[in-house]
Amino acid sequence: MRRFWKIFLIFGLQWLALSAHAQQISVKSLRHWIAPDHSRLVFDLSSSPTHKVFLLENPARLVVDFVNARIAGQLNQPVTNHPFFSRVRSAPRNQTDLRVVIDLKQIGEPKIFTLAPSHGHGHRLVVDVFPKRDGNASKPVPAHRIAKQTVVKPAAVEPTVVASNAKTAPANTVGHSPKPKKIIRTTAERKRDVIIAIDAGHGGDDPGAHGPSGTREKDVTFAIATKLAGLINRNSGMKAVMVRKGDYYIDLRKRMKIAREAKADLFISIHADAFHNASVKGASVFTLSNRGATSEAARWLANHENASDLVGGVSLDDKDDVLASVLLDLSQTATQEASVNVAGKVLRHLKNIGHLHQHSVQKAGFMVLKSPDVPSILVETAFISNPSEENKLKSRAHQQRLALAIFRGVDSYFAQYAPADTRIASTNQKHVISRGETLSGIAQQYGVSMRKIKSINAMSSNQVRIGQVLDIPTDS
Repeated sequence: MRRFWKIFLIFGLQWLALSAHAQQISVKSLRHWIAPDHSRLVFDLSSSPTHKVFLLENPARLVVDFVNARIAGQLNQPVTNHPFFSRVRSAPRNQTDLRVVIDLKQIGEPKIFTLAPSHGHGHRLVVDVFPKRDGNASKPVPAHRIAKQTVVKPAAVEPTVVASNAKTAPANTVGHSPKPKKIIRTTAERKRDVIIAIDAGHGGDDPGAHGPSGTREKDVTFAIATKLAGLINRNSGMKAVMVRKGDYYIDLRKRMKIAREAKADLFISIHADAFHNASVKGASVFTLSNRGATSEAARWLANHENASDLVGGVSLDDKDDVLASVLLDLSQTATQEASVNVAGKVLRHLKNIGHLHQHSVQKAGFMVLKSPDVPSILVETAFISNPSEENKLKSRAHQQRLALAIFRGVDSYFAQYAPADTRIASTNQKHVISRGETLSGIAQQYGVSMRKIKSINAMSSNQVRIGQVLDIPTDS
């Protein structure tokens, strides 16, 4: 009997061991992403992990311990010039566990979180590593916080001269030398460029939608955004700011923040739509819905950190609740009107190069459109889930056509509504003729004479046609 129980116990332990092994988490792969303010590790896993992440020094190492896990794929090594990671090693631990060690080039501050399955990916463990600040500080801080510190440079010293007819002080006079006269220079205020923030949707471990042949939305949006930035930067008086400058993910609210910090006059988010019905196709342009604006206003007024920020150039920090609410409402109203205006112009130009999914500007509560004082639009360039449109989105020529259509819409908007302190506003404006407009009415609108408009546009009559673009002089 004793022998029977011994055999039973042995088989029982073996069964438990096999059962535990069968339920082990599989670490399928390790991917690396480099963003401007941090570096990211993404572990692809078979199920949600039990884990522990910590740092070791001398030498610097980042350790990730997985409970009841095993390597089931390849852990990619970082590139040789990676800012943080030098080498990745792994080994079994306690028979059933797994330890992964990342040798570091410098100590950083890790931020760890898990992601549930989405966008074709399974369970993931994400480790973001931010730079550590200088040795005088007790705690490391992310690079985006370090970047906010302002270095104050010594004030430039104005060159001075002594007037040619000034009397020279006697050589034996001490402390009574005449002060040299300063040359006072007055220069006209320099006009600035119109700033346009371009947001390529998704990025990094968020690929966005996939086409039937595997085309990734994040790649298409970045290609179009890059081409659009090139068109803008080649246009005098305009400057493009790329929100995402590479293949990495940026939090949606942070994208909005990047545009505001760049003092953008317009924010354009570029995407490619998808639907389960592969026959659906066409482009759409979105602005923020009234409901989305209302919820964002409530968030701004409730958040002290927002209240100290500027909305439309005015700080809400020292305003009472009612005044702050009114100022925010005015700013949002003007922003939404401008957004709808520019969205309509972009939509008309997109119509010239392909099918429209919606023939009017749409409204939605997209997070990236919620900046209260930066006009913002979201362009769904096509349906990547449609095979024919996926093929177009992969084409560099079609990407260029999409970028050009968006640019022309933006250009026609700023030709009419450029901010007064910009270079575009100081040059001749442009006006696109709409139905019902007359030359006399346009002249009255801009406060210039009909004769001047006809002269600068080489017009022999007062007749105008719909869609005609007129140069409007800045003086009468």
